[in-house]
Parts: sequence; structure tokens; C-alpha cells
Amino acid sequence: MGVAKESFGVTAKGDKVTLYKLTNKNGLIANVLDFGAILQALYIPDRNGKLDDIVLGFNSITPYEYNNSFFGSTIGRNANRIANAKFKINGKEYTLALNDNDHNNLHSDFDTCFNKKMWKGEAIESENAVKLTLDSPNMDQGFPGNLKATVIYRLTDDNALELEYFAETDEDTVYNPTNHSYFNLSGESSGSAMGHKLYLNCSNFTPADDESIPTGEIRPVAGTPFDFTTATVIGERINNYDYDQLKFGKGYDHNFVIDKKTDGVELCAILSDEKSGRKMSCYTDLPGVQFYAGNCIAYQYGKSDKAYGKRCGVCLETQFFPDAINKENFASPILKAGATFHSITKYVFNII
Repeated sequence: MGVAKESFGVTAKGDKVTLYKLTNKNGLIANVLDFGAILQALYIPDRNGKLDDIVLGFNSITPYEYNNSFFGSTIGRNANRIANAKFKINGKEYTLALNDNDHNNLHSDFDTCFNKKMWKGEAIESENAVKLTLDSPNMDQGFPGNLKATVIYRLTDDNALELEYFAETDEDTVYNPTNHSYFNLSGESSGSAMGHKLYLNCSNFTPADDESIPTGEIRPVAGTPFDFTTATVIGERINNYDYDQLKFGKGYDHNFVIDKKTDGVELCAILSDEKSGRKMSCYTDLPGVQFYAGNCIAYQYGKSDKAYGKRCGVCLETQFFPDAINKENFASPILKAGATFHSITKYVFNII
């Protein structure tokens, strides 16, 4: 129980990477890197008490320096997509990297996103946590303002992994961070996650065009393959390409509107696996969750020397809606100068 530190190698730039190992009284383990503020491993017991690592990733630093699938990554300054890689704040236009379908922006910048930066790590023994901080300079990845970002990973004794985000800026800017972990509750090397069941506390979603840019519509999930208001096997409808949204996304890769009753932390999703008996409940205070079914995972070798392939893990990325900066009817991702961004997402683990 507590926080341990160990070396995780050296980057190509010569930076020494530290792994912070959080262990709670029940034996759950979360490994966090100061490179990219990455969740490198998460060991959770199955119904028989056997620990397995349930997040996709790597055992050495070099593949994390590429990490085109963003395994375990903290994404910033802006998660998800911005149409035409442009936005305006206070009448001034800003241009971002054209890294998605040649004219949109995805996850800010693949080469300089927060998951490619060295963060400053600090163990917080009293909270069984690690605090990671990053200074993001003005115009980093194309975004205005000097921004100080903080992410705290906390592993509690009631089997919750909490992610607490803070940020401050000296200019109005976009700030929409998320965690891009891929979960497979049967174990990270167990193959397809399409047999998992998913419940989403979401009566609506934001349909997108054929480049995954939201149209601005808020559409009810009722009567569509996007209705997870009753727990449903993920793979049951994912290949229904007669429904244009599944065709456009090559499966599920969409933002769902959480049925929030307050501004506080509320349930947004429950992922469960009959095979292992593991259940993961996701809670957040943010308005949306991107459910991505791993449709485009390229074959690459992960932690168990087995190849990860298409749909072998799923993401539940809590967030402001994609392209919210360009959609007046979406909650704004603008962080005002002098204000403090604060958000909490947590994953709670139980046995079904």
C-alpha cells in the first residue's frame, strides 16, 4: 500500500522517465508515468481474486514516444476534433495542425500533445496519489496563453481510480483534457473487447459527418444502434453500417450527452465483462463522454508480447463535446484568463 517509484527508461531526448506505482489496501495497482502523464497499467482482480492488467500499453518508454493510438494518454490542450483546424476567441482566429482527414484537427498535435511531454511528478503519500504538473507555453500546439496544467491520479481504498484535473491560464484559451486509456476487462492481451456490455447514462448523442465532425444536432439514442440506456453487448450492433453514423465512424467513435442532473460528479457509464466478472463504473462532472470502440487500432505488440488489433480495447473519454469551440449550442471549452479549471473523472471497480 502506498506510492513507490521506479525507473521506466530514458527517452530519445535523454529524459529519465519515472513510473509511480499506486497500491491500495485491496491490492489494486495503478502505474503512472511522468512522461505524458500516462496510465501505463491498471491491475484489477477478477471474480476469483486474480489480478490482471486491464489497460492497453507498453512495457518500455520507446513505443510511448510514438503511441499513435494514444494508449493511456493524457490528452491536451484539446481532446477530440476541431473542424477545419481553426477556431476564434475574442474575435481572433487561431490555426492548428491539419492532422485529421487533411483539414481537421484531432487531439491538438500528434507530435507535441501533452502525452509526448515530460511532466513533473510528485508523490502524495497521504492521498495514495501522484501529482503531475506541466507548463504549456503561449501558442503551444497553436493555443493561446501560458497554461499550467495539473493531473492527479489517486487510487482509493474503495477501489476507485480518480483523475483530478486543474489548469490556469493568463489568456482566454481552449482547455479540454481527457484520458485516452483503452480498457479490456478480460485483460489487456485477451483479444476482442466486443463481448463486454456497456451502459451509458446518455439519452442523446451528437451525430457527426463522414469526417467525425459533429453536425451540431443533439439526437435521441432511442430507436438507434446508439441506445445503451440498457446494458448491451458492444459487438451486437457495431457492424450495422446501414446506420450512417456507424458507417462514418467504422463503428462506435462518438460523443454521448450525459444525462446530468447537477454540475457535480455523476455516473456516465458502466462497462462489464461476464467472463472475468469485472465491472467498471465511470463518473464525471463533464458534459460528454466519447465512446470509442478501438475501430482503428493498428496491429502492434503490447505489454504481453501479443499483438493488439482492431477493437481489443474501448475508451470512455470524458470531455467537452467535439468541436465545441465552434458550436454555440455546445457547452463552451473556453478557460478564461485568471480562472481555474477543475474537473474530476473516476473509474470505480466492482465484481458483477
